[in-house]
Amino acid sequence: MGSSGPTDRRPGLRRARGAASALLALVLVAGLAACTNDPLAEQYRSGDGKGFIAADGFEVVEIKPADRTEPVDFEGVLDTGEATTSDEYRGEVLVVNFWYAACAPCRVEAPLLEEVNQSFAADDVAFLGVNLYDGAEASQAFAETYGVGYPSALASVDGSIKLAFAGQTPLNAVPVTLVLDREGRVAARVIGQLSETTILETLVNDALGES
Repeated sequence: MGSSGPTDRRPGLRRARGAASALLALVLVAGLAACTNDPLAEQYRSGDGKGFIAADGFEVVEIKPADRTEPVDFEGVLDTGEATTSDEYRGEVLVVNFWYAACAPCRVEAPLLEEVNQSFAADDVAFLGVNLYDGAEASQAFAETYGVGYPSALASVDGSIKLAFAGQTPLNAVPVTLVLDREGRVAARVIGQLSETTILETLVNDALGES
């Protein structure tokens, strides 16, 4: 299968969208409410302000700035052969997706992640994958097949990147997606497969909108 997306996979590729977070939040509510028996929709309609939705192995938690942990410092080797560090992304919102090629939900959500990546092309937003098991060849083949335009760090080459994030999320529950604020702190986590782009877009916009 040929590539269905961009081929520019340079580190620090910037992605953005100009839509307001509040508007996206309304779209998110509408999308979740489409199914009257959807527990995610019920939790958002309840208006309890928890910043949390969960159902059947899928969980989203948005963390208030006052409750966030220290910035995550990491380094790694990309599947392009280049090195990367957390310092490259300070001042930006960074979306980190943990995946591996044999993970079926990872294959399903990959085009959605790239869609969000593309939608934030004009703002201070970057995407970084963390491939937990594969080598560079398999990681790049996956990116070509599913049109992923951002690079992935290889935990098989430098496992320290897994240790850096170990206290932030259970990495045995792949796929996992984290949104880091401009200071490098985890602002939101998504555990499980994304089934639409709206949730992640809203989380990114929320982080972008913080002063």
